[in-house]
Amino acid sequence: MAIFIDGDSRVIVQGMTGSEGTKHTTRMLASGTAIVGGVNPRKAGTAQTFALPDGTEVEVPVFGTVAEAVAATGANVSVIFVPPAFTKAAAEEAITEGVPVVVVITEGVPVADTAQFFALAAEKGVRLIGPNCPGIISPGKSNVGIIPADIAGPGRIGLVSKSGTLTYQMMYELRDFGFSTAIGIGGDPIIGTTHIDALEAFEADPETELIVMIGEIGGDAEERAAEYIREHVTKPVVGYVAGFTAPEGKTMGHAGAIVSGSAGTAAAKKEALEAAGVRVGTTPSETARLARELLA
Repeated sequence: MAIFIDGDSRVIVQGMTGSEGTKHTTRMLASGTAIVGGVNPRKAGTAQTFALPDGTEVEVPVFGTVAEAVAATGANVSVIFVPPAFTKAAAEEAITEGVPVVVVITEGVPVADTAQFFALAAEKGVRLIGPNCPGIISPGKSNVGIIPADIAGPGRIGLVSKSGTLTYQMMYELRDFGFSTAIGIGGDPIIGTTHIDALEAFEADPETELIVMIGEIGGDAEERAAEYIREHVTKPVVGYVAGFTAPEGKTMGHAGAIVSGSAGTAAAKKEALEAAGVRVGTTPSETARLARELLA
């Protein structure tokens, strides 16, 4: 099992013919993802050939619209690699066509734009992941985004993280146990999928035995997740909050909100999570050690 994507995911890439789209489509194909089409109105009717590391070549058709791509391929996932100025239009096109899962990798999307396609996704019942995220991987089944596929294989850990680089580090540290799904939700002020959404899905997934949750200073997402865990999650959860050494009163990275008083600090988030029964590490390596203890 997996959450949101699996071996039956048929993926189209909006922005496939651009430099980032080409690079990461090659990587997704090499990891076994079923990339069934790209979308670029200027190159509709053509095909793009991808040379994979094993020496094979894969030809992927390019369509003018998402509607044409879905009709021709039966795609049920779209991943978006387009510049910030065009992300809103690309996301709205995929959502309007009812693509069940839409993953927005693009960084720097205006918050007002995200608010509009977030609302549209909620109205249409579309699973939106991102923006400004590394995507989602179910090792051995499908890899949608920019997460390196060779860090870890399939296993029994579910990972949800605000940070892309910490996603990669945690997967590497726990690679001998493997992952059912690892999802990077992004750290923008508005994101389509939250910690709580992933926690709910992992709780329902029979092959996920332990959940690792990575948050950041700023905002109250982790406190809200702690309350959800207390009321709804029966599986063990291990947590890490990036920013224990950050100076108070300073916005760090893409934390999404300034630290104010005690709310939003790493210590306050750690306290809330531990009160909900979550074991919290103060470094990524300590967090991985806590997970190992529970899985051993």
